[in-house]
Amino acid sequence: PLFAGMPGTAITNFSCVVYNVSLMNCTWCAGGDAPGDTQYFLYWQNSREGEEMECELYVEDGKGRHTGCHFQNVAIKDAITYFVVNGSSKDSVIQFYDEYIELYTIERLTPPLNVSANCTGEPQGCIIEWQEPLTSHVENKDCFQYEINIQKK
Repeated sequence: PLFAGMPGTAITNFSCVVYNVSLMNCTWCAGGDAPGDTQYFLYWQNSREGEEMECELYVEDGKGRHTGCHFQNVAIKDAITYFVVNGSSKDSVIQFYDEYIELYTIERLTPPLNVSANCTGEPQGCIIEWQEPLTSHVENKDCFQYEINIQKK
C-alpha cells in the first residue's frame, strides 16, 4: 500500500527556509509513535528532470536521530521542489512523509543593501536610498515592495 507503515511513525512539523541567497535549512520532529531506534532520511528533487538527492549534512538530536538538514548552493528554480523523508527501524515499518514546496515562497530575503539617509533642513526633509536585496532568482527588481519605518528618538 502507498502509506505502508505504522501510524504515527512519520515525521511531523516539517518546514524549510532558504536564506543568505543559497542556503537552506529543513527541520522536522520524529513521529510520536516511532520506535526509539528509528532513523530518518531526507531526499529532495529540485525539478522534475533533476535527480533525487539525499541530504548531505544532517542535523541530529541528542540521541543521534536525524531531525534536520543543512543545504548549501541551493538554486531557486521556477519548478516545484519535492521533499520526502522516510525512516527505518528494526522494530517496525516507518511511514514516509512528502511535500512539494516552491522554494521562492520560503525564502527569507537579505536586507536591502547600502542604505543611506541624507537629511537636510529644507522642506523635503530626508532622502533615503538603498539597493535591492540579494536573491538568486528575481530578475524583475520592480517586484520588490519596501516599507520604511521612521522612528524619532
